[in-house]
Amino acid sequence: MRWLRVAAATTAAVLLARRVLARSRPFDLTGRVVAITGGGRGLGLEVAREAAGRGAKLALIARSPGELAAAQRELAASGTAVATAVADVRDQAALAAAFASIVDALGPIDVLINVAGVIEVGPIDALSLGDYVEAIDINYLGAVRAVEAVLPAMRARGTGRIVNISSVGGAIVVPHLVPYCASKFALRAYSEGLRAESLRDGIVVTTVLPGLMRTGSPPHATFSGRTKSEYALFAVSDALPILSLPVARAARAIVDAVERGDAELVIGWPAKLAAGAYARAPRTVMRAMSLLARALPKGGPSPQRRSGFESESPLTQSPLTALSRRATERQNEALDPTAR
Repeated sequence: MRWLRVAAATTAAVLLARRVLARSRPFDLTGRVVAITGGGRGLGLEVAREAAGRGAKLALIARSPGELAAAQRELAASGTAVATAVADVRDQAALAAAFASIVDALGPIDVLINVAGVIEVGPIDALSLGDYVEAIDINYLGAVRAVEAVLPAMRARGTGRIVNISSVGGAIVVPHLVPYCASKFALRAYSEGLRAESLRDGIVVTTVLPGLMRTGSPPHATFSGRTKSEYALFAVSDALPILSLPVARAARAIVDAVERGDAELVIGWPAKLAAGAYARAPRTVMRAMSLLARALPKGGPSPQRRSGFESESPLTQSPLTALSRRATERQNEALDPTAR
């Protein structure tokens, strides 16, 4: 039994060392330039608010000029230095130009937080190859493009922080979210590899795996198959306090992780429970996911593809989704993308 005691002591020492190392790089955000992709609304906007409260200068990048203008007005009103740039993370040249304009306005970028992303909800038989390409191009390669735009300058200065917002869907695949989860698995792998290779250059990379958050974003998601049924399930789940957490709490945790230099952050007890269960008993969890998939709507003979805005029903406008709809207004998510 002695070897068991030695193994236990060694494991405890390793875990303690990892915790100490993860928290041994304090990083004061006062006066730092924090760039956020997807910073015009939702989680990106809330992270911007949290960083502003800690004295950071903000650089917001998004596709929508209207969302960026609204975010800039709010943040600048509190005295925060804010620069914005319109760019699509699928366009490398536009993204590089956006970061260059930010550096001209605010100075070198100290922190990059990759939030920009899309969600496609629906069964596999209602999806097309294009749905997978879009998820990979935005959720994964979009973050890679942003990193490529700031990494050389960070290396030259020997300092920098990068945060990639993956998802609990990057640790366990959820039925009807396969393109999204595939892209988040890819982002998680890239982010962990980037950390391993960048620490020597003074650059700390944090991978974030959030569960459901009340960002108010369901209307912006895309739904395939029986769209009203898919949207109703997604919107109600996103609004229930037992399953989702306030986005402000998630933003605080993310900015705390930036300051500490954490390697990984899992947000929300449902996400921690799901990821932990899958790591320990993958076959059992996959059986449970298979049962869940059987209970979800099928694609149908003529699957549709619509945004959440186009899939509203009495259920999604009921008290069951009140918290999420409140977040839609608070997080600058009310702009219908079909009207842009």
